[in-house]
Amino acid sequence: MTEHSLALIRAGARHIAPAPVKNHHLDQIDAARIAKRLSIFPADSSMIDNLLPLAELRMGPLAPKSVILAIMQANGDSVWGIARKSHLDPAAPRAEGFAALLLLSKDGMRALAARTLDCARPDIAFIAKNGERPAGIYFWATYAPSVLAAAVPLIIERLSQGPYDGVPLYTRATTPEGRRFTEALGAQQGCTIDGIDAPHLHVFARKTREPAHAPVYDSYRKGAPRTHLSISVAHSIEDWMQVASVRSAVYLGEQQCPYEEEYDGNDFAAVHLLGYAGDEPAGCIRIRHFADFAKVERLAVRKEFRSTRLSFLLVKAAIELCRVKGYRRIYGHAQRRLLDFWSRFGAIPFHGSKEFVFSDFDYVEVMLEIEPHPDAIRVGTDPFTIIRPEGRWHEPGVLERSAARPPSRPSVGYAT
Repeated sequence: MTEHSLALIRAGARHIAPAPVKNHHLDQIDAARIAKRLSIFPADSSMIDNLLPLAELRMGPLAPKSVILAIMQANGDSVWGIARKSHLDPAAPRAEGFAALLLLSKDGMRALAARTLDCARPDIAFIAKNGERPAGIYFWATYAPSVLAAAVPLIIERLSQGPYDGVPLYTRATTPEGRRFTEALGAQQGCTIDGIDAPHLHVFARKTREPAHAPVYDSYRKGAPRTHLSISVAHSIEDWMQVASVRSAVYLGEQQCPYEEEYDGNDFAAVHLLGYAGDEPAGCIRIRHFADFAKVERLAVRKEFRSTRLSFLLVKAAIELCRVKGYRRIYGHAQRRLLDFWSRFGAIPFHGSKEFVFSDFDYVEVMLEIEPHPDAIRVGTDPFTIIRPEGRWHEPGVLERSAARPPSRPSVGYAT
C-alpha cells in the first residue's frame, strides 16, 4: 500500500481528519465515547473486494489484493474494518472504511528505518505472526472518509491488549497537513531503530498497561472498561456458568442446536477460556487435549460483541495456551463457511481430511502446525510450576506459599 499520514485521505485536495481526534494526545482520547458512534472489526476478503477499488480511486494504486490477503493471513490483526454503528448489522458487519497495519518484526523495523521496506509488496518474513509480539506497528494505509477517521483511537485501544501492549506505533507524514495532524496526536518526528536513524518516521511511544509477564490467556483484570477485551481460563463453577450462558445464547438460542448435542459430555474433560468485554462475559472457547495434538472447538461470541475482535483474541489465546503446554499440532472441525476465518491462524484442511455434517452444519477437518513456547511445560519443569492453576503458570500459586510451612506430617519413618 502507499505510505501516507495516519488517517489522511486523498480526495482531490488533501484534508485532515475531523475534529474528534484533532489536537488531542492519542493516549488521552476517550475511545469509549467514539465507540458509541463507530465500530471496528477484523477485515475479511470480501471487505477487501468492496473497499480496495474505492480506496484506490481516492488514494492512488495500493498493494495488490493478493499481497493484502497474504499479510492478513500472516497476522489477522493487520487490517481493520470501520463502520458507523447506525449503519452496522452486528451479525454481518459491512465496512465503510479500513485501516491497514504492518505488525513488524525486528528485521521488519530495521528495513522500515533504512527505507528498504517495500510497502507495495512487504516481505511476509517481516510480519509478526499471530500471537507474536511485534517490534513495531506501522500504519500502512488508512481509508476512512469523513467521520470514519475518528475511529483511529479505537484501533489504538485494540492495540493496547495482548502482545501489542506498549509496542510503539509508527507512521509517515508526507504533507504539512499530515504532519500537523500526526503531531497533534502526540507523535514525535524522528527516531532511532536498532541503531538506524529514521528522521522520516513519526513515532508514538506507548506505556505498557498490563504486566509484561501476563499471557493473553490470563489477561482479564476486574474493573476494566467495557471497551477492553480480555481472556481468562475458567477455574470455578461460576466461571463455568458464564461459559454455559454464552454457549446457550449462541448455540441453543440463535442456532437452535438441541441441548444434548451442545452439551456433549466433554465439558468436564476440557479447558475453557472465557472472553470478557470489561467485566461482561462475552465469548468462550473449549480446548481438549490428546496425546500428540490439542483440539480447539466450541468458539462462541455473543451477538452484541461480534463487531469486536474477541473471536480472534479467543483463538489466539487458545493457540498460545497450547504452545505453553508443548503442543505442535492443533486439530479442529471448521464449518465450511468459516474456513477463511480459521485460515488466518494457519489452520487449513490437510491431506486426507474428511468432510462431514453434524448439528445441521457442514464441517471439514483442519490442522494448524505450531511451535511450542520456549518455556513450554515439560518433564524437568519446576514441579511448583506444574502444580499451579491452569493458565497461571507464570505466577506463584497457593501451594508454593504452603511450602514455607514446616512439614507437620513428614513421611520419614513411615513404612513404604
